[in-house]
Amino acid sequence: MASSPACFAAFTRILAAEYSDPALMDVHRLTVDTYAVQHPGDPRDRRCVQSVGLHLARLCLQLSEELASEAANRAMLVLGRAKAELVPLAPPARFRVRASDVAPHAGTPAHAGRVRDWAVATWEDWSAHHAYIRAWAERHRG
Repeated sequence: MASSPACFAAFTRILAAEYSDPALMDVHRLTVDTYAVQHPGDPRDRRCVQSVGLHLARLCLQLSEELASEAANRAMLVLGRAKAELVPLAPPARFRVRASDVAPHAGTPAHAGRVRDWAVATWEDWSAHHAYIRAWAERHRG
């Protein structure tokens, strides 16, 4: 994942708060998934394609299907076995909410809500690919 130094610093500030407070681990996977799909990398690189697809699938499971983070993670491990089937997805032109919008709230009582808002907005930003991700995930969840 390529990102600007400022964006990566904002991301690590959020992560540091989550690793420091066990209560924030419920939103940790949302943080990781959201950051990953906002930094999709080179669509010619298979690893980047697989990363985007898997992280979008876990966002879908957590936000659309309201799976708890642990259940969504277990599902992602199963889906990972079919990652070779994922195709490159064109990212949105822009993202409405970024790590820099969340970082000022890292470790505060607003942290979890801001991460969730960031994840929801980013999942919505990828709406052109929702049907594909849902169908792929459904086909391979077992």
